[in-house]
Amino acid sequence: MNVIDLHCDALLKLWERNGRLRFADAPELATNKERLQKGKIKVQFFAIFVEPFIPYDQKFQAALQQVDHFYKEVLGKNPEMKHLKDWTDFDTLKEGEVGAMLTLEGVDAIGDDITKLSILYQLGVRLIGLTWNHANLAADGAQEPRGAGLTLFGKEVVKFNNEHQILTDVSHLCDRAFWDVMELAKYPLASHSNSRKLCNHPRNLTDEMAKEMFKKGGVVHVVYNPPFTTDEGTATISDLIKHIDHFCGLGGVKQIGLGSDFDGISQLITDLEDASKTQNLINELLKHYSEEEVRGFACQNFLNYLPKN
Repeated sequence: MNVIDLHCDALLKLWERNGRLRFADAPELATNKERLQKGKIKVQFFAIFVEPFIPYDQKFQAALQQVDHFYKEVLGKNPEMKHLKDWTDFDTLKEGEVGAMLTLEGVDAIGDDITKLSILYQLGVRLIGLTWNHANLAADGAQEPRGAGLTLFGKEVVKFNNEHQILTDVSHLCDRAFWDVMELAKYPLASHSNSRKLCNHPRNLTDEMAKEMFKKGGVVHVVYNPPFTTDEGTATISDLIKHIDHFCGLGGVKQIGLGSDFDGISQLITDLEDASKTQNLINELLKHYSEEEVRGFACQNFLNYLPKN
């Protein structure tokens, strides 16, 4: 069954190794091309993530370098990888092709310059999370002690997203910033978050947050990170499915998807260690849900959510 995965950090690894990894088959990449194809990943979203330790005046350059790796290493050397720049492009993928779309995880790289965001949009970014875990000039992240909401600049970013049909990602926001986004965003979603009810981590969504997301028509994509899945820190596929069950119980059966966070996590779920193992999750879901429901989780719920021109 084909899958749409809303989050991976392969570009960060490609940037860190600076040309020393082959996207096609590097074993260091959980989302290399071979593993994506084996796991039947039909569309993979690739995050641009600039590490917090990068000096302020070098952050945008680091983001552009990751985009360069995307164009040269992911797309340029692998004709099966097809760049998706518009929501209608999802309908153009052929058998054997894997769609690839750029996202931005935290707007730290643009400082307070909306022109830089426009440049990233022109390069293909179509999903934007305002923060990573800490604060920046747009908002506070999930692990920022202050816990403030959106700044005026953060609201400007959401407005930009609305005008350009860019999805606004809440996955790394602090609670107050989440609620600010839900008031403003036309296209809200959580690209890689689980339930805080089942695993008490600030990166996860409370029941009230999930209900609001479903009410607004957004989608919640569960993440394969053990610390966000169980309080024990280790996890199985069954543990992950409990989060899907919980979100279904909140009314989200047609608004749940998948966001692995592969290549951005150091702990892994048993039998779901890289993209090639994705069908293990699908097969286990088929034991609990109808084929139509599982197809929804795998890809169709997200396709139904996409902005309509």
